Amino acid sequence: MGKERVGLVLALVLMSFVISTSSSDEHQLRWRKSLFSTATTSSSSSSSSSSSSLLFNRVGSSLLFRVQGNVYPTGYYNVTVYVGQPPKPYFLDLDTGSDLIWLQCDAPCVQCVEAPHPLYRPSNDLVPCEDPICASLHAPGQHKCEDPTQCDYEVEYADGGSSLGVLVKDAFAFNYTNGQRLNPRLALGCGYDQVPGASHHPLDGILGLGKGKSSIVSQLHSQKLIRNVVGHCLSGRGGGFLFFGDDLYDSSRVVWTSMSSDYTKYYSPGVAELLFGGKTTGLKNLPLVFDSGSSYTYLSHVAYQTLTSMMKREISAKSLKEAPEDRTLPLCWKGKRPFKNVRDVKKYFKALALSFTDGKTRTLFELTPEAYLIISNRGNVCLGILNGAEVGLQDLNVIGDISMQDRVVIYDNEKQRIGWMPANCDRIPKSKAMNT
Repeated sequence: MGKERVGLVLALVLMSFVISTSSSDEHQLRWRKSLFSTATTSSSSSSSSSSSSLLFNRVGSSLLFRVQGNVYPTGYYNVTVYVGQPPKPYFLDLDTGSDLIWLQCDAPCVQCVEAPHPLYRPSNDLVPCEDPICASLHAPGQHKCEDPTQCDYEVEYADGGSSLGVLVKDAFAFNYTNGQRLNPRLALGCGYDQVPGASHHPLDGILGLGKGKSSIVSQLHSQKLIRNVVGHCLSGRGGGFLFFGDDLYDSSRVVWTSMSSDYTKYYSPGVAELLFGGKTTGLKNLPLVFDSGSSYTYLSHVAYQTLTSMMKREISAKSLKEAPEDRTLPLCWKGKRPFKNVRDVKKYFKALALSFTDGKTRTLFELTPEAYLIISNRGNVCLGILNGAEVGLQDLNVIGDISMQDRVVIYDNEKQRIGWMPANCDRIPKSKAMNT
């Protein structure tokens, strides 16, 4: 249900929305009634140790996770999260563009898709309909409590995939970077009816990292277990790390820009100007969001057409030819012999940059060729910037994983800012314990 392998659809969040289930649908009503007929119960546990509410003021109070995956050829990044009693591992797509945490769930399952682990067996700790987390999953005016004892959800994605289920609470197993363990009870979606989308990948579910109440970051922060900060470092060689909290980086080394108040659902620095080779393209006021739920970067139709035209003019005089037979991505070029890596071709391509104006301060998000090109399995070089109009993004522009590689990207909800800095994402920050 995650990201696109070959750029055909935008994964997950940016076009996702949640709708309430309808009691008029007899099929769904029947499954709601029998939802926990085979579910196991789990005893309640304290959300944390008696001192956990103070831990977010101490050094080492961040959570750190290893990241697996890559932009190409895998097409997604994921982390392992332990849920339940006893805790069991699940592979979740890390997604800064959506809020809900959900797992494919044996409640029993009406329809589930291929996954690396056995289906999650939920606790009987249902989230009631009036819970603020439940209300946050529904559009204003559409939150109806047909059954006040439970919260039904349905999430639909741009690639045609969806997940339908109910919210439950269960214990999560984490380790702080100072070595202390914690087992908070968090709300998550028990997805008992999944429709695979065109970009389906074999994962157990989604780890929503967005700004809403249901995201894992927001829930941990509401329990005073971490500061409301999430960051990731995605390696261009594959892997990397994800963290919650603000004590794993030197803030003075980070390039910061304010989060836009115009895009309350997404991590957005507002509007940007696109530069090509250090010069203006004339493309300004591009509304932009950061989304780790997208493998590639997307530009609105006019911006995409303008950029690709400029690139084609530059490359036409060089020893590269378009390779329409390579369907890896919409635009690929071939050389006299197959390329092995982007270093072989970067001399043919100019650097790009997105320029933000934050008050009187101008901030650049630079895109070297490594941040927008891939080498296909045919040895051709392909443009990892796609036309957002073809996946229904309209005027929205998206910075995807390909453009966030080899740098730490930080979403600081405490100070309402987004930051980035170059980093070796293969080097996991030192810690006494890891959530692996």
